[in-house]
Amino acid sequence: MRTTLKVLFFFALILGIGYGFSWVADRPGDIWLEWQGQRYQTDLIVAVTALVAVIMAVMLLWWLLRTIWTSPHSMRRFFRARKRDRGYQALSTGLIAAGAGNAVLARRMSARARGLIRADQEPLIMVLDAQAALIEGRYDEARQLFQRMADDPETRELGLRGLFVEATRLGAHEAARQYAETAAEHAPYLPWAAKATLEYRCRAGHWDDAVRLLDQQRIANVLDRHEADRLKAVLLTAKAEDQLEAEPTGARDSALKALKLAKDLVPAAIVAAKAYQREDNLRKAANVLEQVWRQEPHPEVAQAYLRLRSGDSAVDRLKKADKLEALKPNNYYSLLAVAEAALDAGEFGRARAKAEAAARMASRERVYLLLADIEEAETGDQGRIRHWMGQALKAPRDESWVADGYVSERWLPMSPVTGRLDAFTWKMPVNQLEGPVEDGSPSDGEKALAALPPVAKVAVAEPEQMKDAEAFTSETPAPIVIEQPKHPETKPVTVAPPAPKPTTAPEATKTETIIEPFFGRPPDDPGVKDPARSDTEPKTRLKLF
Repeated sequence: MRTTLKVLFFFALILGIGYGFSWVADRPGDIWLEWQGQRYQTDLIVAVTALVAVIMAVMLLWWLLRTIWTSPHSMRRFFRARKRDRGYQALSTGLIAAGAGNAVLARRMSARARGLIRADQEPLIMVLDAQAALIEGRYDEARQLFQRMADDPETRELGLRGLFVEATRLGAHEAARQYAETAAEHAPYLPWAAKATLEYRCRAGHWDDAVRLLDQQRIANVLDRHEADRLKAVLLTAKAEDQLEAEPTGARDSALKALKLAKDLVPAAIVAAKAYQREDNLRKAANVLEQVWRQEPHPEVAQAYLRLRSGDSAVDRLKKADKLEALKPNNYYSLLAVAEAALDAGEFGRARAKAEAAARMASRERVYLLLADIEEAETGDQGRIRHWMGQALKAPRDESWVADGYVSERWLPMSPVTGRLDAFTWKMPVNQLEGPVEDGSPSDGEKALAALPPVAKVAVAEPEQMKDAEAFTSETPAPIVIEQPKHPETKPVTVAPPAPKPTTAPEATKTETIIEPFFGRPPDDPGVKDPARSDTEPKTRLKLF
């Protein structure tokens, strides 16, 4: 831009000079000068041209005299600039060598730079010396150089950074905390200082100081508005958890402030509901949980909502679960909440239908365990129970609070591994010892439901099916026939229940039966052998008296 302006000014000057000469040429005239008895006469245009030539000659002469007069200083300045350029070149080479880990070259370039540049005028020389000392393992010398830089206002931030790193390396956490807080106090825009100070204050439980530092970062434009609001909501939630037992009112206010900043923050809603519960304000507690349920359905929210009033019966909890499902229909956690509540209320058909719908939506360990509980409570069929338990073993694990590979049963404001704030997210753990056989897709739930064995039917045997009808009296219970699914190797099993012992009659006749496999295959009991493997071995027999 400046070059363009200069060019335009040059052309404007030339144009003005040309226009001036043209104006003078269009108005001819004579001009004369009398000096010491002589008269000099010439044309006007010649006189103007001579005047311009004289002015240019004077300017050229002045420039020449000035150049000669200032030539010694110019020569000194030229050689000084050349020397400084060589020094900066050596300094640049030394910093590159220090970054590459070449301590020998870094030290040599540092000595050369000191000979070409004054160390008090260029603080980068101390930085190069400190880096070379760290590479060579001379940590005491490096700490002294960092301390000198911390005392200089121009290099204070760099010196504090070096001292903080060294204190962290040596495990001096208290000294590292002081260096970080000093740097954050003088320059809150430094990310490393703010992060380290936030971490130390969060570990110590100084939530108010952490919030104040976060506000300073936001004012300094280190964090954008969305990120700052999210982190502040996390800090307020952690503060509310600490206040919940001793100061429920303060916990409620902090949790509500957190919900205003992050409407989908589940832990904040749970803390606010618990605070309202301690104040016997169940209506507001339910409203808070319902609002966050609309934003983010979560099993902890459902559990807190169903258990909000301690005197509720199982039927009352089922009604609340129905309300949650109405707020968020066709949701995995909504279906699970209704299924668990229906199981507690004894409505097995409804519990089974909701649990199967949840299994079709997402194949998870929890839904299969729930189906096994329903099967045990409703039918008691061990074959179907084992089927659901086997599906639970193959299914992926349920979601949990996970941060940096660490799985926690409850939400925490920061990661215990890295100290990162707002690190925990609700997701499926990936650090399983053995990967799941299934991938957890809805098709896996369909396959599991399709492979479910039928319920074993119980019927009363006819009298003509008994081999010895005379052994049964009117007081003897009828034998039970268990109908198994059809299979080439499967036979119906007849089990005679124990007859009541009469006071004078002799002991009842012993009945001997053969245990056949479940669903056409041998059961998991190692004591029962597969007849397909060995036809010569005698079958295991069970005597019932």
